[in-house]
Amino acid sequence: MVRRITFSPDKTKQSFNRYMSYNLLKGKRGIIFGALNEQSIAWKVAVRAVEEGATITLSNTPMAIRMGQVDALAEQLKCEVIPADATSVEDLAEVFSRSQEVLGGKIDFVLHSIGMSPNVRKKRTYDDLDYSMLDKTLDISAISFHKMIQTAKKMDAIAEYGSIVALSYMAAQRTMFGYNDMADAKALLESIARSFGYIYGREHNVRVNTISQSPTMTTAGSGVKGMDKLFDFANRMSPLGNASAEECADYCIMMFSDLTRKVTMQNLYHDGGFSSMGMSLRAMATYQKGLEEYMDENGNIIYG
Repeated sequence: MVRRITFSPDKTKQSFNRYMSYNLLKGKRGIIFGALNEQSIAWKVAVRAVEEGATITLSNTPMAIRMGQVDALAEQLKCEVIPADATSVEDLAEVFSRSQEVLGGKIDFVLHSIGMSPNVRKKRTYDDLDYSMLDKTLDISAISFHKMIQTAKKMDAIAEYGSIVALSYMAAQRTMFGYNDMADAKALLESIARSFGYIYGREHNVRVNTISQSPTMTTAGSGVKGMDKLFDFANRMSPLGNASAEECADYCIMMFSDLTRKVTMQNLYHDGGFSSMGMSLRAMATYQKGLEEYMDENGNIIYG
């Protein structure tokens, strides 16, 4: 079947992609964790999943639902919102149970787009962490992923050859200024994907992967110290430039689809080539700038 697509000549190639659906997820059921507002990658993924033929449910914390725009997204996509604290096994069990009831069967794909660091929010540097806050960072941003998968497995809630994806970042492998204890959380997140990917794949053919996305100006990302400069540096360094939230959503759709049935236990870089670069000509220009804004009153550079 040939699809006739018409579009305005001034539309970019990127915007053209949003006008075309390939039905990659036709008949599939999914759960999207973490959509907050239109800046959220999870929001973009939810929209694309429905465009590609899936039926979904949305889940976030009760507070995030009140403070964000999740209800508006649910109305737009005609799907149900299931409030849940992703660190609570009981809440997660309710999400999987209710989602199967609403969607009419086992779940084919799950997105974990959850991350938060109280230490980052309180501007605690990495060499002065509050350890009770670190516990919360790890629980919310990484251990919730383990709880999510373990709960789903015990409930037999994921269909054969289902796909579970979590969003990660390069700071799991390389030290990034200002990313703080979230780097530890992302490293743990990726380890969980590998460990559970083996077990879930061997027993039920369910694949588990992480996507290491470019720095993205989401609500959570903008709270990282120096995020605007990190965003600019990554964009200068990457031969293809930073990947946008919309482009990340497209990548997630591919990972949910049957086109990637044998891809599992991987951390997949979606960063315009940043992860393979050493130095670019455009990035060199940033070294001509001073460090005054990162100095204390005594002229010492603050590295935290």
